[in-house]
Amino acid sequence: MSDLQITNLYKRYGNVEVLKDINLDIKSGEFIVFVGPSGCGKSTLLRTISGLETISAGQLEIGGRVVNDVAPSKRGIAMVFQSYALYPHMTVFDNMAYSLKLTRTPKDEIRKKVEAAAEMLQLGPYLERLPKALSGGQRQRVAIGRAIVRNPQVFLFDEPLSNLDAALRVATRMEIAKLKESLPGTTMVYVTHDQVEAMTLADRIVVLKDGVVMQVGTPMELYDHPQSLFVAGFIGSPKMNFLTGKNAESYKATTVGVRPEHMEIVPAGKGVWSGKVIYSEDLGSDSFIYVDIGEEDAIIIRQEGKTPYKSGAQISFAPKGDLYHLFDKAGKPMTTGASAPARATPAAKSAKPANPTTQGTPDEGVVGGAGAVAMPAKPARKPAAKAKTATPKAGAVKTAAAKKAPVRKAPAKPKV
Repeated sequence: MSDLQITNLYKRYGNVEVLKDINLDIKSGEFIVFVGPSGCGKSTLLRTISGLETISAGQLEIGGRVVNDVAPSKRGIAMVFQSYALYPHMTVFDNMAYSLKLTRTPKDEIRKKVEAAAEMLQLGPYLERLPKALSGGQRQRVAIGRAIVRNPQVFLFDEPLSNLDAALRVATRMEIAKLKESLPGTTMVYVTHDQVEAMTLADRIVVLKDGVVMQVGTPMELYDHPQSLFVAGFIGSPKMNFLTGKNAESYKATTVGVRPEHMEIVPAGKGVWSGKVIYSEDLGSDSFIYVDIGEEDAIIIRQEGKTPYKSGAQISFAPKGDLYHLFDKAGKPMTTGASAPARATPAAKSAKPANPTTQGTPDEGVVGGAGAVAMPAKPARKPAAKAKTATPKAGAVKTAAAKKAPVRKAPAKPKV
């Protein structure tokens, strides 16, 4: 068992609290990612799990065993650091085997474990090389292999890809994803500030701010149902657009949040908002348009393909359907009752009848639908006028009978 349970954990440096009442229940085999801005406490939390930092208060259990006062080497964990920390005078084989040699593991078993880990990480041809003869990605794989041979209960990764260039990050991220699949019973805790790493690798994401856990959930739960303005703005790249003041008045909310990919440009005068393009980026498959409408930050609109809109152009835009979020003064999702959010529509559109194809049961924290997911249509009720004319006229029945058409008989009218 490699369950990891954290209960009411605090970490203090003098009078400064850097971790505040952390409570997490991580199941065996889960891949958990800690994300948050610099200084939020994510690396400190990882180091308290590893034993490199002492716990000021609270309890930490690994595999059902309280390990608050257990030495790092006895906790059944292995840690991969941001720096590779390889011995430069040792070969790849010796670097990976070093921890096993310290525990006096038999040589045959050491070779077997190192070769198995090298095959898993595609390091077989490099076992006799020194670290200086390896690329950055290969060095990071050696560091991961050194952790694998110990057969730990829990893997801890502290921003392992931050020193790599973009291409190597993608390749090494794929290696970590494959490692996750090949070790299904091993719990992995991963610290990063990279949105793509968190969204693609995690089973669940823990978002931290100022030493406090803001929200825990699957990547899509955090994307579709953020429970605060902070989480809404932190998850997703580019971040969610926030519209306030007069730009949010028609929605009867303090803040309206719309992701760039959920904005669409509409004909002049038909949008909810309008403004001047101040910058545009063409990335080939996508383009990003930055629009000034008087907010502190420019509004970002994401479009597929190339954009014809250049700096100085005036455009109108609106959310796609019901893909927007409303927040109150406290930065919380606007809800009515226990969990159902308030359904708000801009005042300018309130007189229009609802489109039955977009109606659905709203989800928590999202207005008018499941965040970024269109809701299934509710079955439309038959209007009263149709109910009165449901029984066919006598003439129509005779005509149908004369032609002997295979029509269904109308149900008998109930006696009143």
